[in-house]
Amino acid sequence: MSASVQSRPGFTEVARQAALDAGFELFGITPVRGQDFKELEYFPQWIEAGRAGEMEYLKSRNEAGELKRASLHNVAPWAKSVIVCGLNYNSDETRSDDPHDPTAGWISRYAWFQQSEAKGGDYHEAVLRRLREVEAKLSHDGELRSWCYVDTGPLVERVYAKYAGLGWMGKNTCIINEEMGSFFFLGVILTSFEFGDDMTPPMPAADRCGSCTRCIDACPTQALAPYQLDAARCISYLTIEKRGALPEEFRAAMGRHVFGCDICQDVCPWNGAKDATRRAPLAKAAEFQPRRELVNPALEWLAAMSKDDFNRVFKNSPIKRAKYQGFRRNVAIALGNSCEKSARPGLERMAADDDPVVAEHARWGLGRLDP
Repeated sequence: MSASVQSRPGFTEVARQAALDAGFELFGITPVRGQDFKELEYFPQWIEAGRAGEMEYLKSRNEAGELKRASLHNVAPWAKSVIVCGLNYNSDETRSDDPHDPTAGWISRYAWFQQSEAKGGDYHEAVLRRLREVEAKLSHDGELRSWCYVDTGPLVERVYAKYAGLGWMGKNTCIINEEMGSFFFLGVILTSFEFGDDMTPPMPAADRCGSCTRCIDACPTQALAPYQLDAARCISYLTIEKRGALPEEFRAAMGRHVFGCDICQDVCPWNGAKDATRRAPLAKAAEFQPRRELVNPALEWLAAMSKDDFNRVFKNSPIKRAKYQGFRRNVAIALGNSCEKSARPGLERMAADDDPVVAEHARWGLGRLDP
């Protein structure tokens, strides 16, 4: 294979049509050479400040000791351009900030669906399958070198999404598209295609957050500052990535969240917040239609799950990433935060659990019932 493909006529339009044919709603491509990805300049500082928490994969380095995600050159020096595709997963179901039964938990909407075995695993598989379709149409002549990634690559996808023109980076650090909002998955294809001197890179979308600070004001754990996220304080990190005991300072603020958190997106006017005049479009992909039992799920049901139940109910689901221990730990916190007497039997069973982490958090939850 050649190291690069110089300015192939019509490459961008072929790629765009291939993305649309594969079912993506958003498409963009940005060159690597000549672009100033200024957001990546802050990545080493962000890591050094401890804001990645225990997510060691974000801290990975190449053989030269350079942070892989700080520059595409550090991991794929052959890459000349980045294709970024977006796939909508928005739903018209209830939102995390809507009135709810206090005995109901919250699972982030991106984990509401479950694909069939015939179609593979969770959303990673759904997006990757479509990326492969795009890649196949671009590399049929054997000249193009490419890599596909969905959340698993050593790069900061949203930075390349911004410079590919998919949207602006909001104050909640999510990519926001003026038409679609921010409830969409990103898929990335690194390619050896190089922009010619006669080709103009796309302009990043204008920042339309304005003076709005709803996401910052609504964050229960104060994980957000304008355009900055302290992942170690984020409810998504705490409920999914953090292993073992959770810091007590965050437990009450976690509320009913048992997997992920949509608050900073649900309050965003571009996603159709409750008092907004616009509504973001809904997902068209069949894989992303919600399972009713995962929308505001009963905490008692979740608390009673055996390990076999957990593996069966959440087979092919991103929820498996939290692990059985982490999931039950989160449920114990949510039960305590319900402040409902009906939560006592479940918490008492969990307080006697053989798992010390689950038992300790259940005891904390019982303390919430009897302050």
